[in-house]
Amino acid sequence: MRALITGGAGFIGSHLADAFLGRGDQVVIVDDLSRGRPDRLASQAILQKLSIGDAAAFRDTCSEFNPDLICHLAAQIDVRNSVMDPAYDATVNIIGTINVLEAARLVGARVIFASSAGAMYGSEAPVPSPEDTPSSPESPYGVAKLCAEQYVGLYNRLYGTRHSVLRFSNVYGPRQDPSGEAGVIAVFCASVLAGNTPVIYGDGTQTRDYVYVDDVVRSFLKTADYGSPGTWNIGTGIETTVLSLVSIIADIAGRRVAPRHVAPRLGELARSAVVAERAALDLGWRPTVTLREGMRAVYQWMQAGARDRFDISVC
Repeated sequence: MRALITGGAGFIGSHLADAFLGRGDQVVIVDDLSRGRPDRLASQAILQKLSIGDAAAFRDTCSEFNPDLICHLAAQIDVRNSVMDPAYDATVNIIGTINVLEAARLVGARVIFASSAGAMYGSEAPVPSPEDTPSSPESPYGVAKLCAEQYVGLYNRLYGTRHSVLRFSNVYGPRQDPSGEAGVIAVFCASVLAGNTPVIYGDGTQTRDYVYVDDVVRSFLKTADYGSPGTWNIGTGIETTVLSLVSIIADIAGRRVAPRHVAPRLGELARSAVVAERAALDLGWRPTVTLREGMRAVYQWMQAGARDRFDISVC
């Protein structure tokens, strides 16, 4: 298979590139390197530095490489930035996705679109949330992701394409940057290793569904091999409080960790988790890495220097 990965020099994308290369596929990375880092990539991956906002350049790259599959991960991912500049967020996350879909149509490639379960289901959603939960985004980022999903479905109806959507819960793992795109696990691990006090926004009872990056990568591979279109939640279905994360990290570090509480962030969901049974039935996908195993892998990766190409076992 010839696979093109947008945002492929990022945290999830670079792991996905490794997986495709590991099974003998050809891989081209398209990344503007605003967040991605070339050092995350194996030497076999071909890197094209360009933005999905440049429709002509992206079409040219697709025409040259002629991919069978495009995994679309490039995005503006900061919810707070989306609130401050919704027009820019829409330009990247909606117009950029249209550019990807158009290029894919011209070369006959399938698209797997990386979406966000947390941004899709609002505060009134049942927990855990199945895919047929009415969408009620509470940020411009969520609205843009929903709109992009609608374009994916539209192209399937208009052109008979077989594009798919994967809605991820909170992804974590090695290569996640605690100073940039990171989630709370990377931030907490870095804080504890530096001897600092982890900061909790609110009382720490808010919950999230944490899924390890290797499991996320397997969902892409399963979807690529499945071949038919669909929308699938990718998560564990398990709610974990922020306080529980601190407790697990303290156990891994072998010392007491006392967090500092500050005011809660405006608009933060109290609870979030997804039902992933559809992925199990259709794709044969289930999460395999426990939260404790995954957090230990992140902690050990940071403890060893947080190198981009450092391999950590979750055993």
